[in-house]
Amino acid sequence: MDTILVIDDDDQLRKSFCKLLKEETYAVISAASGEAGLEIVKENALDLVILDLRLPGINGMETFKQIKAIDSKLPVIIVTAYGTTQIAIEATKLGAYDYVLKPFDVVEMLTLIKLAIEAGYFMRSPVEIDTVPDKPSGDAIIGQSKRMQNVYKSIGRVSQTDATVLILGESGTGKELVARAVYQHGIRSDKAFLIINCVAIPENLLESELFGYEKGAFTGASQRHIGKIEQANGGTVFLDEIGDMPLNIQAKILRLLQEKSIERLGGEETIPVDVRIIAATNNNLEQAIKEGKFREDLYFRLKVVTIDLPPLRDRRDDIHSLILYYMAKFSAELKVDNPSIQKEALKRLQRYNWPGNIRELSNLIQKVLIFNRGAPISIADLEQVINKKEKTNVTEEIELNNIQEWVRHILSNKAEKYSFDDFIDTLSSIVVAEALKITNGNRSQAAKLLSVSRPTLHAKIDKYNIKLKTEISD
Repeated sequence: MDTILVIDDDDQLRKSFCKLLKEETYAVISAASGEAGLEIVKENALDLVILDLRLPGINGMETFKQIKAIDSKLPVIIVTAYGTTQIAIEATKLGAYDYVLKPFDVVEMLTLIKLAIEAGYFMRSPVEIDTVPDKPSGDAIIGQSKRMQNVYKSIGRVSQTDATVLILGESGTGKELVARAVYQHGIRSDKAFLIINCVAIPENLLESELFGYEKGAFTGASQRHIGKIEQANGGTVFLDEIGDMPLNIQAKILRLLQEKSIERLGGEETIPVDVRIIAATNNNLEQAIKEGKFREDLYFRLKVVTIDLPPLRDRRDDIHSLILYYMAKFSAELKVDNPSIQKEALKRLQRYNWPGNIRELSNLIQKVLIFNRGAPISIADLEQVINKKEKTNVTEEIELNNIQEWVRHILSNKAEKYSFDDFIDTLSSIVVAEALKITNGNRSQAAKLLSVSRPTLHAKIDKYNIKLKTEISD
Protein backbone atom coordinates (compact mmCIF):
# COMPACT_ATOMS: atom_id res chain seq x y z
CA MET A 1 0.00 0.00 0.00
CA ASP A 2 1.41 3.39 -1.00
CA THR A 3 1.91 5.92 1.82
CA ILE A 4 1.18 9.62 1.32
CA LEU A 5 2.07 12.48 3.66
CA VAL A 6 -0.25 15.50 3.52
CA ILE A 7 1.18 18.73 4.98
CA ASP A 8 -1.45 21.48 5.27
CA ASP A 9 -2.41 23.81 8.13
CA ASP A 10 -6.07 23.97 7.05
CA ASP A 11 -7.59 21.37 9.41
CA GLN A 12 -10.86 20.93 7.52
CA LEU A 13 -9.24 20.64 4.09
CA ARG A 14 -6.52 18.32 5.39
CA LYS A 15 -8.98 15.97 7.08
CA SER A 16 -11.34 15.79 4.11
CA PHE A 17 -8.45 15.24 1.69
CA CYS A 18 -7.00 12.50 3.90
CA LYS A 19 -10.41 10.82 4.01
CA LEU A 20 -10.60 10.88 0.21
CA LEU A 21 -7.13 9.36 -0.13
CA LYS A 22 -7.96 6.58 2.35
CA GLU A 23 -11.06 5.75 0.30
CA GLU A 24 -8.69 5.36 -2.65
CA THR A 25 -6.81 2.72 -0.57
CA TYR A 26 -3.76 4.87 0.21
CA ALA A 27 -2.14 4.87 3.63
CA VAL A 28 -2.20 8.49 4.77
CA ILE A 29 -0.19 10.46 7.35
CA SER A 30 -0.87 14.15 7.94
CA ALA A 31 0.87 17.13 9.48
CA ALA A 32 -0.27 20.70 10.16
CA SER A 33 3.17 22.31 9.89
CA GLY A 34 6.42 22.02 8.01
CA GLU A 35 8.34 21.10 11.17
CA ALA A 36 5.98 18.19 11.94
CA GLY A 37 6.05 17.10 8.32
CA LEU A 38 9.85 16.99 8.23
CA GLU A 39 9.95 14.75 11.30
CA ILE A 40 7.54 12.36 9.56
CA VAL A 41 9.72 12.34 6.43
CA LYS A 42 12.77 11.43 8.54
CA GLU A 43 11.01 8.62 10.40
CA ASN A 44 8.81 6.99 7.74
CA ALA A 45 9.10 5.31 4.35
CA LEU A 46 6.90 7.50 2.17
CA ASP A 47 5.84 7.28 -1.48
CA LEU A 48 4.58 10.86 -1.92
CA VAL A 49 4.31 14.20 -0.12
CA ILE A 50 1.50 16.65 -0.86
CA LEU A 51 2.67 20.01 0.46
CA ASP A 52 0.81 23.29 0.92
CA LEU A 53 3.06 26.34 0.45
CA ARG A 54 1.39 28.54 3.06
CA LEU A 55 2.38 27.08 6.42
CA PRO A 56 3.00 28.49 9.89
CA GLY A 57 6.60 28.46 11.06
CA ILE A 58 8.80 27.01 8.31
CA ASN A 59 7.10 27.97 5.05
CA GLY A 60 6.27 25.49 2.31
CA MET A 61 9.22 26.38 0.09
CA GLU A 62 11.76 25.86 2.87
CA THR A 63 9.97 22.65 3.90
CA PHE A 64 10.21 21.43 0.31
CA LYS A 65 13.96 22.12 0.14
CA GLN A 66 14.54 20.23 3.39
CA ILE A 67 12.44 17.28 2.18
CA LYS A 68 14.62 17.08 -0.94
CA ALA A 69 17.73 17.24 1.24
CA ILE A 70 16.45 14.25 3.23
CA ASP A 71 15.30 12.23 0.20
CA SER A 72 16.01 13.68 -3.24
CA LYS A 73 13.89 11.00 -4.97
CA LEU A 74 10.74 11.40 -2.86
CA PRO A 75 8.11 12.96 -5.16
CA VAL A 76 6.43 16.13 -3.89
CA ILE A 77 3.25 17.70 -5.24
CA ILE A 78 2.90 21.38 -4.33
CA VAL A 79 -0.57 22.71 -3.51
CA THR A 80 -0.92 26.47 -3.77
CA ALA A 81 -3.35 29.36 -3.88
CA TYR A 82 -3.34 31.67 -6.89
CA GLY A 83 -1.28 34.28 -5.07
CA THR A 84 1.74 31.98 -4.71
CA THR A 85 1.83 30.41 -8.17
CA GLN A 86 5.27 31.81 -9.01
CA ILE A 87 6.75 30.19 -5.90
CA ALA A 88 5.20 26.88 -6.94
CA ILE A 89 6.79 27.24 -10.38
CA GLU A 90 10.17 27.83 -8.76
CA ALA A 91 9.66 24.72 -6.60
CA THR A 92 8.90 22.71 -9.73
CA LYS A 93 12.14 23.90 -11.30
CA LEU A 94 13.92 22.69 -8.16
CA GLY A 95 12.46 19.20 -8.47
CA ALA A 96 8.82 19.20 -7.29
CA TYR A 97 6.84 16.68 -9.33
CA ASP A 98 4.10 19.19 -10.10
CA TYR A 99 1.96 21.92 -8.58
CA VAL A 100 -1.82 22.18 -8.27
CA LEU A 101 -3.87 25.30 -7.73
CA LYS A 102 -6.56 25.51 -5.05
CA PRO A 103 -9.36 24.64 -5.38
CA PHE A 104 -8.35 21.57 -7.37
CA ASP A 105 -10.31 19.07 -9.45
CA VAL A 106 -10.47 15.81 -7.46
CA VAL A 107 -10.30 13.49 -10.48
CA GLU A 108 -7.32 15.32 -11.97
CA MET A 109 -5.59 15.37 -8.58
CA LEU A 110 -6.02 11.62 -8.10
CA THR A 111 -4.58 10.99 -11.56
CA LEU A 112 -1.60 13.22 -10.76
CA ILE A 113 -1.04 11.40 -7.46
CA LYS A 114 -0.95 8.04 -9.24
CA LEU A 115 1.59 9.34 -11.79
CA ALA A 116 3.78 10.93 -9.11
CA ILE A 117 3.92 7.74 -7.04
CA GLU A 118 4.78 5.77 -10.17
CA ALA A 119 7.56 8.24 -11.01
CA GLY A 120 8.95 7.92 -7.50
CA TYR A 121 8.90 4.13 -7.77
CA PHE A 122 10.84 4.21 -11.02
CA MET A 123 13.48 6.50 -9.52
CA ARG A 124 13.90 4.64 -6.25
CA SER A 125 13.39 0.96 -7.15
CA PRO A 126 16.58 -0.63 -8.48
CA VAL A 127 16.54 -2.79 -11.60
CA GLU A 128 18.69 -5.85 -10.97
CA ILE A 129 20.67 -7.16 -13.93
CA ASP A 130 20.90 -10.94 -14.40
CA THR A 131 20.08 -11.66 -10.77
CA VAL A 132 19.41 -15.12 -9.29
CA PRO A 133 16.13 -15.97 -11.07
CA ASP A 134 14.40 -17.89 -8.27
CA LYS A 135 15.20 -15.24 -5.61
CA PRO A 136 13.73 -11.98 -6.92
CA SER A 137 14.35 -8.85 -4.87
CA GLY A 138 12.46 -6.46 -7.15
CA ASP A 139 12.40 -5.57 -10.83
CA ALA A 140 15.06 -7.37 -12.84
CA ILE A 141 16.39 -7.98 -16.33
CA ILE A 142 16.82 -11.74 -16.60
CA GLY A 143 18.86 -13.81 -19.06
CA GLN A 144 22.34 -15.15 -19.79
CA SER A 145 22.03 -15.65 -23.54
CA LYS A 146 24.63 -14.05 -25.80
CA ARG A 147 22.10 -11.44 -27.00
CA MET A 148 21.36 -10.38 -23.41
CA GLN A 149 25.03 -10.31 -22.47
CA ASN A 150 25.48 -7.73 -25.23
CA VAL A 151 22.61 -5.72 -23.74
CA TYR A 152 24.28 -5.75 -20.30
CA LYS A 153 27.58 -4.62 -21.80
CA SER A 154 25.82 -1.74 -23.55
CA ILE A 155 24.10 -0.65 -20.32
CA GLY A 156 27.44 -0.69 -18.49
CA ARG A 157 29.28 1.26 -21.18
CA VAL A 158 26.65 3.94 -21.74
CA SER A 159 25.67 4.48 -18.11
CA GLN A 160 28.86 6.36 -17.22
CA THR A 161 28.43 8.77 -20.12
CA ASP A 162 25.86 11.44 -20.92
CA ALA A 163 25.18 10.05 -24.39
CA THR A 164 21.67 9.90 -25.82
CA VAL A 165 20.38 6.32 -25.93
CA LEU A 166 17.89 4.73 -28.34
CA ILE A 167 16.36 1.45 -27.16
CA LEU A 168 14.79 -0.72 -29.88
CA GLY A 169 12.62 -3.78 -29.40
CA GLU A 170 9.20 -5.30 -29.83
CA SER A 171 6.41 -4.55 -27.39
CA GLY A 172 6.91 -6.42 -24.12
CA THR A 173 10.67 -6.97 -24.41
CA GLY A 174 11.55 -4.79 -21.41
CA LYS A 175 12.61 -1.46 -22.90
CA GLU A 176 11.47 0.50 -19.85
CA LEU A 177 13.54 -1.69 -17.51
CA VAL A 178 16.63 -1.09 -19.65
CA ALA A 179 15.98 2.67 -19.57
CA ARG A 180 15.68 2.58 -15.78
CA ALA A 181 18.87 0.53 -15.50
CA VAL A 182 20.79 3.07 -17.63
CA TYR A 183 19.46 5.86 -15.39
CA GLN A 184 20.14 4.11 -12.07
CA HIS A 185 23.69 3.14 -12.99
CA GLY A 186 24.36 6.53 -14.58
CA ILE A 187 25.97 9.78 -13.50
CA ARG A 188 22.56 11.48 -13.08
CA SER A 189 21.07 8.81 -10.80
CA ASP A 190 20.62 11.32 -7.97
CA LYS A 191 18.46 13.56 -10.15
CA ALA A 192 14.95 13.27 -11.60
CA PHE A 193 13.88 10.47 -13.92
CA LEU A 194 10.63 11.18 -15.76
CA ILE A 195 8.85 8.90 -18.20
CA ILE A 196 6.76 10.29 -21.05
CA ASN A 197 4.73 7.77 -23.06
CA CYS A 198 4.32 9.47 -26.42
CA VAL A 199 1.23 7.45 -27.37
CA ALA A 200 -0.55 7.61 -24.00
CA ILE A 201 -0.88 11.41 -24.11
CA PRO A 202 -3.21 12.91 -26.77
CA GLU A 203 -1.34 14.75 -29.51
CA ASN A 204 -2.91 18.12 -28.63
CA LEU A 205 -1.62 17.78 -25.03
CA LEU A 206 1.77 16.18 -25.65
CA GLU A 207 3.54 19.42 -26.61
CA SER A 208 2.38 21.30 -23.52
CA GLU A 209 3.15 18.29 -21.31
CA LEU A 210 6.72 18.17 -22.60
CA PHE A 211 7.55 21.85 -22.95
CA GLY A 212 5.02 23.65 -20.73
CA TYR A 213 3.10 26.77 -21.68
CA GLU A 214 2.75 30.45 -20.90
CA LYS A 215 -0.35 32.14 -19.52
CA GLY A 216 -2.80 32.77 -22.38
CA ALA A 217 -1.09 30.30 -24.77
CA PHE A 218 -4.48 28.69 -25.41
CA THR A 219 -7.99 28.67 -23.98
CA GLY A 220 -7.80 27.59 -20.36
CA ALA A 221 -4.11 28.46 -19.92
CA SER A 222 -4.73 30.74 -16.94
CA GLN A 223 -1.24 30.38 -15.47
CA ARG A 224 2.27 29.52 -16.65
CA HIS A 225 2.95 25.79 -16.48
CA ILE A 226 6.34 24.09 -16.40
CA GLY A 227 6.74 21.12 -18.76
CA LYS A 228 8.30 17.78 -17.88
CA ILE A 229 11.54 18.47 -19.75
CA GLU A 230 12.17 21.72 -17.88
CA GLN A 231 11.08 20.05 -14.65
CA ALA A 232 13.67 17.29 -15.16
CA ASN A 233 16.51 19.81 -15.62
CA GLY A 234 19.72 18.11 -14.52
CA GLY A 235 18.12 14.67 -14.73
CA THR A 236 16.89 12.18 -17.31
CA VAL A 237 13.79 12.03 -19.52
CA PHE A 238 12.67 8.71 -21.00
CA LEU A 239 10.62 9.20 -24.18
CA ASP A 240 8.80 5.90 -24.61
CA GLU A 241 7.31 5.05 -28.02
CA ILE A 242 9.05 8.00 -29.65
CA GLY A 243 8.37 6.43 -33.04
CA ASP A 244 4.76 7.59 -32.70
CA MET A 245 5.63 11.18 -31.82
CA PRO A 246 4.09 13.80 -34.18
CA LEU A 247 6.52 15.45 -36.61
CA ASN A 248 6.06 18.96 -35.22
CA ILE A 249 7.09 17.78 -31.74
CA GLN A 250 9.98 15.77 -33.20
CA ALA A 251 11.37 19.10 -34.46
CA LYS A 252 11.32 20.49 -30.91
CA ILE A 253 13.05 17.40 -29.50
CA LEU A 254 15.72 17.81 -32.20
CA ARG A 255 16.25 21.41 -31.09
CA LEU A 256 16.55 20.25 -27.48
CA LEU A 257 19.26 17.76 -28.44
CA GLN A 258 21.12 20.23 -30.66
CA GLU A 259 20.85 23.45 -28.68
CA LYS A 260 20.08 22.25 -25.14
CA SER A 261 17.15 24.66 -24.97
CA ILE A 262 13.35 24.77 -25.30
CA GLU A 263 10.53 27.29 -25.61
CA ARG A 264 7.27 26.99 -23.72
CA LEU A 265 4.11 26.88 -25.79
CA GLY A 266 2.99 30.46 -26.43
CA GLY A 267 6.32 31.89 -25.28
CA GLU A 268 9.29 33.51 -26.95
CA GLU A 269 11.87 33.06 -24.19
CA THR A 270 14.64 30.53 -24.92
CA ILE A 271 15.10 28.38 -21.82
CA PRO A 272 18.37 26.45 -21.37
CA VAL A 273 17.76 22.88 -20.26
CA ASP A 274 20.28 20.20 -19.30
CA VAL A 275 18.64 16.78 -19.57
CA ARG A 276 19.73 13.38 -20.76
CA ILE A 277 17.36 11.81 -23.29
CA ILE A 278 16.69 8.08 -23.41
CA ALA A 279 14.21 7.08 -26.12
CA ALA A 280 12.54 3.80 -27.04
CA THR A 281 10.31 2.48 -29.80
CA ASN A 282 8.94 -0.76 -31.21
CA ASN A 283 8.68 0.87 -34.66
CA ASN A 284 11.08 0.43 -37.54
CA LEU A 285 12.39 3.99 -37.62
CA GLU A 286 14.28 3.56 -40.88
CA GLN A 287 11.04 2.52 -42.58
CA ALA A 288 9.21 5.39 -40.87
CA ILE A 289 11.80 7.81 -42.31
CA LYS A 290 11.15 6.47 -45.81
CA GLU A 291 7.40 6.97 -45.26
CA GLY A 292 7.93 10.54 -44.05
CA LYS A 293 6.70 9.73 -40.53
CA PHE A 294 9.98 10.25 -38.68
CA ARG A 295 12.73 12.85 -39.07
CA GLU A 296 16.02 11.45 -40.30
CA ASP A 297 18.04 14.13 -38.50
CA LEU A 298 16.35 13.29 -35.20
CA TYR A 299 16.98 9.58 -35.79
CA PHE A 300 20.73 10.13 -36.08
CA ARG A 301 20.73 12.43 -33.04
CA LEU A 302 18.97 9.76 -30.97
CA LYS A 303 21.03 6.75 -31.98
CA VAL A 304 24.32 7.90 -30.47
CA VAL A 305 24.10 4.59 -28.63
CA THR A 306 21.56 1.96 -29.69
CA ILE A 307 20.50 -0.93 -27.47
CA ASP A 308 18.61 -3.59 -29.42
CA LEU A 309 16.45 -5.85 -27.25
CA PRO A 310 15.80 -9.26 -28.81
CA PRO A 311 12.31 -10.80 -28.85
CA LEU A 312 11.84 -13.72 -26.48
CA ARG A 313 11.58 -16.23 -29.37
CA ASP A 314 15.18 -15.33 -30.30
CA ARG A 315 16.56 -16.12 -26.84
CA ARG A 316 14.78 -19.31 -25.86
CA ASP A 317 17.66 -20.32 -23.57
CA ASP A 318 16.49 -17.59 -21.20
CA ILE A 319 12.87 -18.78 -20.97
CA HIS A 320 13.55 -21.22 -18.11
CA SER A 321 15.24 -18.51 -16.02
CA LEU A 322 12.40 -16.09 -16.71
CA ILE A 323 9.82 -18.70 -15.66
CA LEU A 324 11.70 -19.31 -12.38
CA TYR A 325 11.88 -15.57 -11.76
CA TYR A 326 8.16 -14.94 -12.30
CA MET A 327 7.13 -18.06 -10.36
CA ALA A 328 9.16 -16.85 -7.39
CA LYS A 329 7.93 -13.26 -7.74
CA PHE A 330 4.21 -14.03 -8.03
CA SER A 331 4.20 -16.91 -5.54
CA ALA A 332 5.52 -14.47 -2.92
CA GLU A 333 2.76 -11.99 -3.77
CA LEU A 334 0.05 -14.69 -3.85
CA LYS A 335 1.44 -16.54 -0.79
CA VAL A 336 1.95 -19.76 -2.75
CA ASP A 337 4.62 -22.04 -1.22
CA ASN A 338 7.31 -23.79 -3.28
CA PRO A 339 5.99 -23.23 -6.82
CA SER A 340 7.21 -25.68 -9.47
CA ILE A 341 6.61 -26.65 -13.07
CA GLN A 342 6.46 -30.08 -14.70
CA LYS A 343 9.03 -30.91 -17.40
CA GLU A 344 6.46 -31.22 -20.17
CA ALA A 345 4.92 -27.86 -19.23
CA LEU A 346 8.36 -26.26 -19.29
CA LYS A 347 9.03 -27.70 -22.77
CA ARG A 348 5.66 -26.38 -23.96
CA LEU A 349 6.58 -22.86 -22.84
CA GLN A 350 10.03 -23.13 -24.43
CA ARG A 351 8.44 -24.07 -27.76
CA TYR A 352 5.84 -21.29 -27.65
CA ASN A 353 6.58 -18.26 -29.86
CA TRP A 354 5.59 -15.55 -27.31
CA PRO A 355 4.18 -12.83 -29.57
CA GLY A 356 3.77 -10.65 -26.46
CA ASN A 357 7.32 -11.42 -25.31
CA ILE A 358 8.24 -11.15 -21.61
CA ARG A 359 5.06 -9.26 -20.72
CA GLU A 360 3.00 -12.17 -22.05
CA LEU A 361 5.10 -14.73 -20.15
CA SER A 362 4.74 -12.74 -16.94
CA ASN A 363 0.96 -12.50 -17.29
CA LEU A 364 0.65 -16.21 -18.10
CA ILE A 365 2.66 -17.34 -15.05
CA GLN A 366 0.63 -15.04 -12.79
CA LYS A 367 -2.68 -16.40 -14.11
CA VAL A 368 -1.60 -20.04 -13.77
CA LEU A 369 -0.44 -19.54 -10.18
CA ILE A 370 -3.73 -17.86 -9.28
CA PHE A 371 -5.77 -20.80 -10.54
CA ASN A 372 -3.66 -23.83 -9.57
CA ARG A 373 -2.92 -22.52 -6.02
CA GLY A 374 0.42 -24.23 -5.43
CA ALA A 375 0.19 -27.45 -7.45
CA PRO A 376 3.05 -27.99 -9.93
CA ILE A 377 2.26 -26.18 -13.20
CA SER A 378 1.12 -28.77 -15.71
CA ILE A 379 0.40 -28.93 -19.43
CA ALA A 380 -3.32 -28.83 -18.58
CA ASP A 381 -2.85 -25.58 -16.64
CA LEU A 382 -1.02 -23.98 -19.55
CA GLU A 383 -3.39 -25.18 -22.25
CA GLN A 384 -6.35 -23.80 -20.32
CA VAL A 385 -4.76 -20.33 -20.23
CA ILE A 386 -3.26 -20.41 -23.74
CA ASN A 387 -6.38 -21.85 -25.41
CA LYS A 388 -8.58 -19.35 -23.58
CA LYS A 389 -6.27 -16.56 -24.73
CA GLU A 390 -6.37 -17.74 -28.35
CA LYS A 391 -10.17 -18.02 -28.21
CA THR A 392 -10.39 -14.54 -26.69
CA ASN A 393 -8.17 -13.17 -29.43
CA VAL A 394 -10.51 -14.57 -32.09
CA THR A 395 -13.54 -13.07 -30.36
CA GLU A 396 -11.81 -9.71 -29.96
CA GLU A 397 -10.86 -9.76 -33.65
CA ILE A 398 -14.49 -10.32 -34.64
CA GLU A 399 -15.68 -7.54 -32.34
CA LEU A 400 -12.88 -5.28 -33.56
CA ASN A 401 -14.04 -5.84 -37.13
CA ASN A 402 -17.54 -4.69 -36.09
CA ILE A 403 -16.07 -1.52 -34.57
CA GLN A 404 -14.01 -0.92 -37.68
CA GLU A 405 -17.11 -1.31 -39.86
CA TRP A 406 -18.97 1.21 -37.71
CA VAL A 407 -16.09 3.72 -37.89
CA ARG A 408 -15.82 3.22 -41.65
CA HIS A 409 -19.57 3.77 -42.04
CA ILE A 410 -19.51 7.02 -40.06
CA LEU A 411 -16.44 8.38 -41.86
CA SER A 412 -17.80 7.57 -45.30
CA ASN A 413 -21.27 8.98 -44.55
CA LYS A 414 -20.86 12.74 -44.97
CA ALA A 415 -24.31 13.36 -43.50
CA GLU A 416 -23.08 12.16 -40.10
CA LYS A 417 -20.79 14.76 -38.50
CA TYR A 418 -18.47 12.93 -36.11
CA SER A 419 -15.29 14.46 -34.68
CA PHE A 420 -12.36 12.45 -33.30
CA ASP A 421 -13.50 13.27 -29.74
CA ASP A 422 -17.00 11.99 -30.62
CA PHE A 423 -15.53 8.61 -31.56
CA ILE A 424 -13.51 8.46 -28.34
CA ASP A 425 -16.53 9.41 -26.21
CA THR A 426 -18.71 6.78 -27.88
CA LEU A 427 -16.16 4.01 -27.33
CA SER A 428 -15.46 5.18 -23.78
CA SER A 429 -19.15 5.10 -22.89
CA ILE A 430 -19.40 1.52 -24.21
CA VAL A 431 -16.38 0.42 -22.15
CA VAL A 432 -17.72 2.00 -18.95
CA ALA A 433 -21.21 0.59 -19.49
CA GLU A 434 -19.85 -2.92 -20.08
CA ALA A 435 -17.71 -2.75 -16.94
CA LEU A 436 -20.80 -1.82 -14.91
CA LYS A 437 -22.79 -4.65 -16.48
CA ILE A 438 -20.08 -7.20 -15.69
CA THR A 439 -19.98 -6.05 -12.05
CA ASN A 440 -23.79 -5.82 -11.77
CA GLY A 441 -23.59 -2.10 -11.18
CA ASN A 442 -20.96 -2.25 -8.43
CA ARG A 443 -19.03 0.94 -9.07
CA SER A 444 -16.06 0.09 -6.84
CA GLN A 445 -15.54 -3.21 -8.66
CA ALA A 446 -16.03 -1.53 -12.03
CA ALA A 447 -13.41 1.09 -11.15
CA LYS A 448 -10.93 -1.66 -10.25
CA LEU A 449 -11.76 -3.51 -13.46
CA LEU A 450 -10.98 -0.39 -15.48
CA SER A 451 -7.93 0.54 -13.33
CA VAL A 452 -9.36 3.99 -12.56
CA SER A 453 -10.31 5.69 -9.32
CA ARG A 454 -13.94 5.81 -8.19
CA PRO A 455 -14.19 9.59 -8.73
CA THR A 456 -12.92 9.10 -12.29
CA LEU A 457 -15.53 6.41 -12.91
CA HIS A 458 -18.29 8.55 -11.39
CA ALA A 459 -17.27 11.46 -13.61
CA LYS A 460 -17.49 9.25 -16.71
CA ILE A 461 -20.87 7.84 -15.67
CA ASP A 462 -22.19 11.39 -15.33
CA LYS A 463 -20.52 12.57 -18.55
CA TYR A 464 -21.99 9.75 -20.64
CA ASN A 465 -25.29 9.64 -18.69
CA ILE A 466 -24.96 5.88 -18.21
CA LYS A 467 -27.94 4.23 -16.56
CA LEU A 468 -28.36 0.64 -15.36
CA LYS A 469 -31.58 -1.14 -14.44
CA THR A 470 -30.01 -2.11 -11.12
CA GLU A 471 -27.26 0.01 -9.58
CA ILE A 472 -25.12 -0.77 -6.57
CA SER A 473 -23.25 2.31 -5.38
CA ASP A 474 -20.36 0.46 -3.69
